[in-house]
Amino acid sequence: MIKEKIEFSEFLEIEKKLEIRIGKIVEGENVPKSDKLLKLTVDFGELGLKTCVTNLGQYHGPQVFDGVILPFIMNLKPTKMMGVESEVMIMVTELDGIVEFGMDEFSIGSKLL
Repeated sequence: MIKEKIEFSEFLEIEKKLEIRIGKIVEGENVPKSDKLLKLTVDFGELGLKTCVTNLGQYHGPQVFDGVILPFIMNLKPTKMMGVESEVMIMVTELDGIVEFGMDEFSIGSKLL
């Protein structure tokens, strides 16, 4: 699905609000009583460890993410999913259930936006 085009000024407003940083997933586990949710513990270097809850468990087991380096949205308000608080949101490229990795060249905690 292709989303509606936005004006450049709209993008600038979004950019001002988002903080996106690189994190390294140090541990993944299944969220109890869920077939889709994973709880990921993510290292952001000097910013410490944060928890991410994602629905990518519908495609992969938690061990697939161990040691993977990906971008995360840092400044969303925390939300609870199935009783687990998620502090950051993972950003991945996914096509037909295949998650693309490949941010290894970035330093942990480095800012993308």
